[in-house]
Amino acid sequence: MAVTQFVRPLVRPFTEFFRREAAGSIVLLLSAVLALVLANTSWGPARYFPALWDEHLRIAFNGLVLDKSLLHWINDGLMTVFFLIVGLEIKREVLDGELATVRQAALPLAAALGGMLMPALLFTLFNRGTPTAGGWGIPMATDIAFALAVLQLLGPRVPLGLKVFLTALAIADDLGAVLVIAGFYTHELHLNFLYLALATWAGLLGLNGLGVRSLWLYLTLGVLLWYFTLQSGIHATLAGVLLAVAIPTRIGHERPALLRLLEARLRFLNDEVHGADADPRTISEELEELAETISSPAQKLEQRLHSVVAFGIVPLFAFANTSLVIDASVFGELFSPLGLGIMVGLLVGKPLGIGLLAWLAVRLGWATLPPGVTWRHLWGAGVLGGIGFTMSLFITLLALGEHSPGEAVAKLAILLASLVSGMVGYLLLRATHASPGP
Repeated sequence: MAVTQFVRPLVRPFTEFFRREAAGSIVLLLSAVLALVLANTSWGPARYFPALWDEHLRIAFNGLVLDKSLLHWINDGLMTVFFLIVGLEIKREVLDGELATVRQAALPLAAALGGMLMPALLFTLFNRGTPTAGGWGIPMATDIAFALAVLQLLGPRVPLGLKVFLTALAIADDLGAVLVIAGFYTHELHLNFLYLALATWAGLLGLNGLGVRSLWLYLTLGVLLWYFTLQSGIHATLAGVLLAVAIPTRIGHERPALLRLLEARLRFLNDEVHGADADPRTISEELEELAETISSPAQKLEQRLHSVVAFGIVPLFAFANTSLVIDASVFGELFSPLGLGIMVGLLVGKPLGIGLLAWLAVRLGWATLPPGVTWRHLWGAGVLGGIGFTMSLFITLLALGEHSPGEAVAKLAILLASLVSGMVGYLLLRATHASPGP
């Protein structure tokens, strides 16, 4: 019992990840609502609010000059940190989590694939031959924070297996979005900078192979990687994913040495000096020091950045990119091919694709439903997959361009479809009872 009590704080359990993602979504939602209110208010300084993001910030260093709007600094700069976290989460799930084995990964991977292909297909049916046909990637994405927030509201009404499934599905979905951005939304390449970016990434991978564990070294080279990627024409945020691949995930101790270290620290905490009469803060500090000692560079970085991203960077992104001036004409264009393609893709394509390919994977014997999860649970999770928001907004900027004629319509369609998906998914899962486990 004592060992369990002391070791538990050292482990980063799924529930901690789940709660942090859900809590971040509240800040994200408030940021989006505040931006919409300010953008559509004519009182005082608020009327100048949408134009704020076009102001430029110039940074010069040793002959290198970057002069971009505030919106570009957020979307191309700060969002790179978001993609770094996405990359670390994908890497963790592939190496040690729900995507670590073919059997574990089969169901969320199949569901994620269906949840990407079906919305893209439906969008294309509405937009084929139009100037907005290139926006097929917009309804493909799932916002993990908002989807998990809805499950958090349902509490014990949904089984843990469904939460794990939806998390794995959303992470696989993020991987798909990264590949789509890299493969289909790069419009112009500058090969010299691309070669420099690849050489920098190769150097980072080499450091990993040599066993170098200094986070500062990886992050310093990561800034160079970001700059070269930005100048190459590939979207700069992909540098975050490439950096995540290179950062070591191995802890600094082999299993026998790790167990000996844990035993030694636990004996120290339980001896006559640091036992029952010890200051609880001393015990907490010892445990934090132990966690710092045995954590990998990737674990340390993810822990340090996750709250910054969830409660700072992503809400700021939403705040900047949902500052839409909404008038009657924008609502009228919701039924244009672009608006319909996005809304039908998220509201219909997501649950249909997720449900059908998940059913096919189970039917073929490649996967099984998680314990306690019914098909009705899975269809409810599919509906929640239609909450696109963050990644859908991001792909909108790449597919249509900033200040394009369809940008406001696309963003409004994403917001409305995400809202309806969240409400319908919540009601469906609230009315669903968990089945007894095997």
